[in-house]
Amino acid sequence: MPTLRTARLLLDPYVPADEEDFVALFQDPRVSRWMGEGTAAEHEDRALFGRIFSKVYAGDLFAVWAVRRDGLLVGHAEIKPTEAVGGHEIVYALAPGAWGSGLGTELAEALVAYGFDVLGLSEVHATVAAPNLASLALLRRIGFEHVRDITEDDGSTTHVLTARATPGLDTTVPAGAATSPGK
Repeated sequence: MPTLRTARLLLDPYVPADEEDFVALFQDPRVSRWMGEGTAAEHEDRALFGRIFSKVYAGDLFAVWAVRRDGLLVGHAEIKPTEAVGGHEIVYALAPGAWGSGLGTELAEALVAYGFDVLGLSEVHATVAAPNLASLALLRRIGFEHVRDITEDDGSTTHVLTARATPGLDTTVPAGAATSPGK
């Protein structure tokens, strides 16, 4: 699992000591309302954290990172193949204390660059709940286009957005960023 660096963020594999911060992030309703089915029971988030090690990392299934700023866990990021989009989807979350400072843009750009440059993808997708205007605006600013909608079981709408690699365009991780091999 490679480590990614941006100007202000470090994306590296989770370690067991991250469990409390991971659970706190996913238990925060301001964050979890946009993740999957919303806030889960605490024991479910702990089980999810455990599966990162026992399934995802052990089986080398897809990339999942702890997102750190100044040594503190401030978010979660992943890029994975999903049937819902028919390709690779980026997933990211930042703690509310990290909102409003451009870190979401920096994080999303790094995930897209990883998809294009490291995984060799021609498209990267994102799914965003229709009311999540901040994420929709962020993704549009960095080149994602709305391609279709998914009607969820509860009747809500999820937008599918896609960014396409442009041949000849430099999509390397943004200035000040770097990737390094995993541990």
